Amino acid sequence: MKMVSTIVYFLGIEKGFEVSSVLAQFTVFGKSFTINWYGAIIAFGFLLAVLFGGRIAYKWKMSLDKMVDVLIYGTIAAIIGARLYYVFSKWDYYGENLSEIPAIWHGGLAIYGGLIAGVIAAFVVCKVRKMNFFNLLDICCMSFLIGQGIGRWGNFTNQEAFGTNTALPWGMKSEKTMEYMLSHKAFFEANNITVDPYDFVHPTFLYESIWCLLGFLVLYIICRKARKFSGQIALCYGVWYGAERMVVEGLRTDSLYIAGTTLRTSQIFSALLMIVCLVILIIFLRKYTLDPQPIDGIDFFLEEQLKAEKAEEKKEETADAQAENTAETKGEIDNGKDN
Repeated sequence: MKMVSTIVYFLGIEKGFEVSSVLAQFTVFGKSFTINWYGAIIAFGFLLAVLFGGRIAYKWKMSLDKMVDVLIYGTIAAIIGARLYYVFSKWDYYGENLSEIPAIWHGGLAIYGGLIAGVIAAFVVCKVRKMNFFNLLDICCMSFLIGQGIGRWGNFTNQEAFGTNTALPWGMKSEKTMEYMLSHKAFFEANNITVDPYDFVHPTFLYESIWCLLGFLVLYIICRKARKFSGQIALCYGVWYGAERMVVEGLRTDSLYIAGTTLRTSQIFSALLMIVCLVILIIFLRKYTLDPQPIDGIDFFLEEQLKAEKAEEKKEETADAQAENTAETKGEIDNGKDN
């Protein structure tokens, strides 16, 4: 049975803090319900991310109706992708516990799986709904950092996503961290991880939270002051988040590994993401610095152009219909004269 609450201690603070994983428990018509902090915090981060994204979309005159489509399909795809990525990476457990696969409230969402699935869904919606995909990515990546920065605190309430031992003042420990490390000795040995279950550990969730929220500020400033092309902010996100995750992932005790190796999946993926995005960013910044191009959302508005084109098409169709009606009427009159 999982512990609902635990006392968390920090190396630089004498007092311990009671942290509960449960926000509320109640009964409705004889059925018990539990709301976990993990889900509530992620939902709060998601809400702030959506509000910010909606505000930027409004300023860039993007259709909010179309944005809702992206939000719905992108969110569903991201949740499924994040869960499947995690489940398949730990199939040795979930293969024997199939009923646990949908239990995302117990934790187990891989960010990269969510990002990949969400981006694919967004690309499809943009193609169907005729939206600027790269503008959408720029908005989403800033929003991602808000959601990730806040959502990581859900890991704190569950006392998960922590790192190896540390002597730093912010090192933490709790009964839950000890229990996890004691129950995963075989996993640590198989992956050459050395830890003392009774010692303080890196709060890696905190490192990522701070980095993501700081990254949001950096990317927002770049967006306001130095954005030269659509997609630039998404590339900056790849560099910023990839660099952080590559380093912090190396400290974690719960990483997902490439099968049969001691290579951490997210660490390799983060390194590749950072390098690829950095190279593309440098190439495009050089290109658009030498030859500036108008930016959708600033110098022109794609949605307004589409509306104008649609109105022009309708006007032409109406004119053609009127011309046909006039021709038909004239023909009828001419036939009447001949008769």
